[in-house]
Amino acid sequence: MSGDETGARGFPAFAARRGSRARGQSWWGKAWADALEDTSLDEETLKKGRAYARTGRLGPITVSPGRVSTTGYEGDTPFRTVLTLEELDEDEWELLWEKTAERPDVTDELLAGELPPDLLEAAEDARVRLLPGYGDLEADCECDAFDHPCKHAAALCYQVSWLLDEDTMLLLLLRGRGVQEAREELRSVLLMQAIVGGLGDEDADGAQEEAKAGPKADAAQLPDGTPAEEVFGREPAALPGLPPLPGPPVRQDASLADPLEQLVTDAAVRARELLAYTHGFTAEPPVPLDLWRDCVRIAATRPESRVLARLREACGSPEQLDRAAEAWRLGGSAGLDVLEEAWTPPTQDTARASAALTAGWEQDELPAPEVRENRWTLAGSGLQLRYGRDGRWYPYRQEDGRWWPAAAPHHDPAEVLAELLDG
Repeated sequence: MSGDETGARGFPAFAARRGSRARGQSWWGKAWADALEDTSLDEETLKKGRAYARTGRLGPITVSPGRVSTTGYEGDTPFRTVLTLEELDEDEWELLWEKTAERPDVTDELLAGELPPDLLEAAEDARVRLLPGYGDLEADCECDAFDHPCKHAAALCYQVSWLLDEDTMLLLLLRGRGVQEAREELRSVLLMQAIVGGLGDEDADGAQEEAKAGPKADAAQLPDGTPAEEVFGREPAALPGLPPLPGPPVRQDASLADPLEQLVTDAAVRARELLAYTHGFTAEPPVPLDLWRDCVRIAATRPESRVLARLREACGSPEQLDRAAEAWRLGGSAGLDVLEEAWTPPTQDTARASAALTAGWEQDELPAPEVRENRWTLAGSGLQLRYGRDGRWYPYRQEDGRWWPAAAPHHDPAEVLAELLDG
């Protein structure tokens, strides 16, 4: 997870969940899924969305006030899916906190960073909606599906319920308030009620006006004698975590590429590799490329057709260059190592992979792989997993007796295997 509590927050993509439930399992996760299903008119789209959510084909998710977005692929075609939820206005937030302040148990949990189920009752008393209602949740997807919402948007809706399993306070962010901002507003309401209650009814109006103008921290006290400044005191916020590593630069069609764009792309790839090493995403710094690896790198960037033809002719084995370029496109320099090198991983790595496969599959569905060095081959299926020295698993598919890189690598072998079997 990354991001600012009062702005956008990013979450990594969910791995494939074969055989597991698509609805959230926490109280708020289930409530979100119930609200989604109660307000949807198309059960068939929801069914497709549940199935798609479990495939692991949606990318990282960004949650911001009133908006959830992700990217994914349908075959080779990329798409972006966006959900929008109406934010609460200032009056609605104020009324919600006033109703919440009437419930001490709810208030204590909120100030402790939890979202209690009873907050839904406070929202109902305030006549504001936390969960999506009819016409409240809008979906927009770049796919060509005729359904609205499409299965990608429905899948993202279900994955939001998974996010709520992990962090229930995201629901407030979706309605327009980060955690810290919500706490501050609730504390302000509690302080005002305490001051008004301590002064008496005849002075309540005057206290409210004085509070709007700014309370005097050296004079205002709660009924128990606690100075008001302690209520408003803020602890220094911790520095946010490192942002996620940016994705590889988007490759353009060869017919549109020009030398300058190629140089810019190459520089971006190199910068990404250096950034990954600097921030600890990779253990080793990028090494200078020899002649063969540089040829593969150039071929992988889809250069102008005449350049590619010369490279294929010069290398003496066009198919070898094509396979190497595909490995580089999907996994970079480490992907080329996996294509060309067989090695024996540590026993603990092999044991972890076996445990991950067992946990990610039902027992009767788990294929029995033939393990040889770092290559796990599914007999009779033409499918193979290769373990790289970078700790990632690379999917391979057999074509005309040769093993070809099939998709991008992942740290979870169960997810890689699920993608391979799904075609």
